[in-house]
This record gives sequence, C-alpha cells and structure tokens, in this order.
Amino acid sequence: MFEQVYDVIVVGAGHAGSEAAAAAANMGSKTLLVTMNLQNIAQMSCNPAMGGIAKGQILREIDAMGGYSGLVSDTSAIQFKMLNKSKGPAMWSPRVQSDRMRFSEDWRIRLEQTPNLDFYQEMVAGLVIEDGRITGVKTSLGLEIKGISVVCTNGTFLNGLIHIGDKNFGGGRAGERAATGITKDLIEAGFEVGRMKTGTPPRVDGRSLDYSKMTEQPGDDIPGKFSYSDETKPLQKQRSCYMTYTSNEVHEILKEGFDRSPMFNGRIKSIGPRYCPSIEDKINRFADKNRHQLFVEPEGWNTVEVYVNGFSTSLPEDVQFKALRSVTGFENVKFFRPGYAIEYDYFPPTQLKHSLETKLVEGLYFAGQINGTTGYEEAACQGLMAGINAALKVQGKDEFILKRNEAYMGVLIDDLITKGTEEPYRMFTSRAEYRTLLRQDNADFRLTEKSYNLGLASEDRMRKMEEKKNKSLGFVDFLKNKSVTPEFSNPILEDNNSALVKQSDKIFKIFSRPNISMNDIRQFPGVEEYIKENKLDLEMLEQTEIQVKYSGYIEKEKNNADKLNRLEEVRIPQNFDYSKIKSMSFEAREKLNKIQPTSVSQASRISGVSPNDVSVLLVYMGR
Repeated sequence: MFEQVYDVIVVGAGHAGSEAAAAAANMGSKTLLVTMNLQNIAQMSCNPAMGGIAKGQILREIDAMGGYSGLVSDTSAIQFKMLNKSKGPAMWSPRVQSDRMRFSEDWRIRLEQTPNLDFYQEMVAGLVIEDGRITGVKTSLGLEIKGISVVCTNGTFLNGLIHIGDKNFGGGRAGERAATGITKDLIEAGFEVGRMKTGTPPRVDGRSLDYSKMTEQPGDDIPGKFSYSDETKPLQKQRSCYMTYTSNEVHEILKEGFDRSPMFNGRIKSIGPRYCPSIEDKINRFADKNRHQLFVEPEGWNTVEVYVNGFSTSLPEDVQFKALRSVTGFENVKFFRPGYAIEYDYFPPTQLKHSLETKLVEGLYFAGQINGTTGYEEAACQGLMAGINAALKVQGKDEFILKRNEAYMGVLIDDLITKGTEEPYRMFTSRAEYRTLLRQDNADFRLTEKSYNLGLASEDRMRKMEEKKNKSLGFVDFLKNKSVTPEFSNPILEDNNSALVKQSDKIFKIFSRPNISMNDIRQFPGVEEYIKENKLDLEMLEQTEIQVKYSGYIEKEKNNADKLNRLEEVRIPQNFDYSKIKSMSFEAREKLNKIQPTSVSQASRISGVSPNDVSVLLVYMGR
C-alpha cells in the first residue's frame, strides 16, 4: 500500500503537525501526514483564539518564516485586538478570536493544496527504530510505512486520560480515543517519560446567556492582522466578546465538589499549567479573592456555541452546571458539554537537540505538547522548526537554528532544550532577554531572508520586506538630517506639555520625546510631502516611529546580543566528558553531562551552572 519511502512522516495533525507537514513539503520533501481523524486537522481543542502576550509575536514569526498559522488566523478571525498598546512596542501583542470551524477548514484546504504532501487517516501505534535510527512508523492496522525522518506531534493523545469529577476514561480529546504504543517504543529506546495535565472549560449555548448583564469587549477600532502577506486583509466587521465575574456564592458551590475533584482527591498526580489554572485551583490558591474574571468568547460567526474562558475545570458536571448558573448573566445557561481535565505523556525536552531531533534516535523529531509545552502557538512554531530540520536532514544540509536574539521561537526552543520543564511551558515576553529586538512589528525584518534562503518565503515576500525596511530606514535618515525651527516646533511642543526649544533642531531629536507622536511631526515642513512622495504606508510609519523612539534601547540590546553571540561561537565538542574538569562544581558537571550543550553560551544558561563554572569551561576551551 505504501511502497515508497517518505522523506518526512509527520505523526499528528494538530498545530505542530500541520506546520511541520507544510514546511517539509514546501521545502521539496515527499511528506506524509498521518492522523487519527482527517476531519480534525488543526483543531482548536481549547480556546477559539490565536496570539496574545508573546504568542502573537510567535505567530508573526511563523508567518515571516513561511508558515501558515498567521494566514489561517487572519482568514478565520472574528475579532482582532492589539494587546498592551499602553506599554512600549516590545510588549505589543496581536490576538484574534477565531471561528473554530473555519480555522480547521482553512488549514485543511491549505494543506491539500500543498505540493509533495500526502495524507493518511489511522493511528500510529509504534515507531520502527533500527540501529539507533528511525526508519518508519507502524499503524494500528499493522501497516509499516517507511520514512527517512519522523516528526512526532502527538499533543495530548499519548496515553491520554480524561477526568470529569470521579469519572475518567481514555481519550486524547473529548470524543476522540487516546493513542497507544508510541510511548512503549520510546521507553524501550531509552527515553525518559513523564505525565502532564491540562484542562478546558465547559462550552455553553449563547442563546441562554444574558449579555446585557456583562461588560462588552469589542475589537480594535482599526483592526490589524497577523500575516505580512497581501493575501489577507484586516477585518471589516467584528464580533464582540464579553466579560463577567465569579462570586463568593459561585466559589462556595464549587467547593462543594472538591471531594469529588480529581485534582484534590489524588486521581490526577501530574502537573498542570501554572499560568492557566483551573477554576477550582484558582479559588483554592487565591482564597482571599472573592471573584475571578470570566471571558465569554463566541466560537465563530454563525454558531451559538460559547467558550467560557477562565472556567477551566475537571469538577463533576453537576457542580460545574450549578456554579455557572450562579454567575451573572449565566442564570439560565444551557450546557453544550462540560469542562474536563486530561493527563498525557510527554518526554522531557532536554533529550532533544536544538534542531528538535532526539539525541537518542537519529532522524526522529518531537514538536508540541510531547515536549512539555502548552498553547497552539508554542506547538505551531516547534512544528515549523522540526519540519524544516527534518527536510534539511534528508537533503543532507546543515540544521537550521534560531538564536535567542533572533526570535521568540529561538528563546522557546533554547529554554526547553537547555532548562527542560516540569510543568506545561508557556511563552511570556519576560522569558526573552532581548524582547526589544524581538517585537511583533519587525518579525519580517528578522526572519524573511532566512526563510527565503530555505525556500519557504516567496520572492514577493522578500521584495515586500526589503521595500518596507528600506523606506522605513530612509524616513529615519530624513528625520535625522531635516531640521525644524522653533517657530514650527514650539507650538506643537507647547500643546504636548513638552519643553520648548530656543534654536533649530533635527526632527529626529524632537520626535524622540515620549509625548510627541507621528501625527505631530507630520505638521513640520517637508514631512507630509516626504511621506506622500515615497508612498509610506501605516506599517512603515509605525516602524519609523519605533526606530526613532527606542533607538537607544535597541542599540543597547544589539550590543548585549553581540556579546552573547561571541560565547555562542565557542563550540563544545560532541559528547564532551565534563567529569574530567575537576575544578568545576559537581552539580555543573552532572547537568552538563546530561544536557550536552553545543556552546559555552548554552552551557551558561543551564540551571546549576554558575558563572565560575563558565569561566572554568572557557579556560578549558582555551579562551
């Protein structure tokens, strides 16, 4: 049935698997995407939204790298918001509410239109490993499909166990069975395995809610979009979300079910996501708070199904129902389905290389929740990188690695490989030490050329990025060289409560003041004419403003990144034996031998490795 040998076999068609399959196929690899249900490609298992704090930056990076997540997020969006606009641009984070059904449909259509990509619906029940190398997969029907490389993106399906109150049953998602067999093969190959937990809220009938009692949460007045491509357009109309709150009454009802909660009676032993706790965990941990926010999110343009964000729970369904009926606006709520928790297998990511290839089995890659992450965006970017590297390996080319100062994707993967994780990992802007460089507005500047060189980004993408970059920098140079007299500048400075000037000054210097906006400087002689003559669009103007106002911060971070890269260039030989460096602490030797960092820079980020240990290592490396 499968006579050919595939270059890349992708196991699982969630967000990681979909991006992995698209990347490998678009790079020319003959790719097979195997999933248990082809109707659920890129299913939004939890919330119907993409992006958010740091996650929005990741989506824009995926788009700049030629991935599909940004495009699909745009075409299936029902609302757009730029979060954190009151803060500096390093914190701005785009987010969309999505039409859940359209999102999955758009993904499937894009994948079906991708050359070199085949599909097969069945459960992968095992891996074929020969002499430390992957050679294919085995299906539940006993088929053996041969492949040069395999990307495992199993999500929550590996030995998945669903909990609702005192009931539990096998499953990878509500209504879908768990995947078995792969964990056993990986343990036999020498992999360390662990268990993690995540949860999801109940879905309810929007017709049974009283929105007049809630606070409306509309989208932006001028909505943006994720993709840098002209293929998508900003929304012309949007659907609102709503906000309401729990109360002491709701909390007391929830507490009645604690004795039947798998979280508190010992049935769930694994660790859940710290930054997306269940409602019972919130009222237990934050007992001093008498209410918690709930966000009421529509699941699409035409459906009445509603997602109750903030009410993730594994309590018995009768307790969930009774408690929700005590929430303002939910007095007559009707359930579509209750919330639940799910436990699943993951493999500590310190067992991977930065390419996401496993250290133990050549040609085998892991991406997504199998590595201990949480979130669609974190999964998607790992899938993209695993797909790229699997394709490169088959082509006999060097692996593709993004550094911490190049992308949030680089930060995420480096954190996983270097530090590991014992709880579901979620990306935050605070995890990136160079976040002023890694903004959502400049992901195309940072990554389009790299993507183009890999054969992913089109020539049109490359041309558009270069035009935006050149015109933005050209406008910055114009402002640096163009002066304005006090006659023109002082009235604007006075209107903005800014100190007046006594002599002519460069527009760049005046524009650098925090309370002077682009609209202000457009009133200076020659500025509006320059904008029109050079056909500068809103993205170019925004880029110029950021480059002017944050030039000092950006330069400082670039210098710090250069220092990091110098340590990155001090390479450590493969399978280096640290036990022979006796002047290094025992803990450092133990951790370094386990993780086997590829550079001194990576070694310095390992927990338990002190600055003194790094100095010793540098001396030992002859630096």
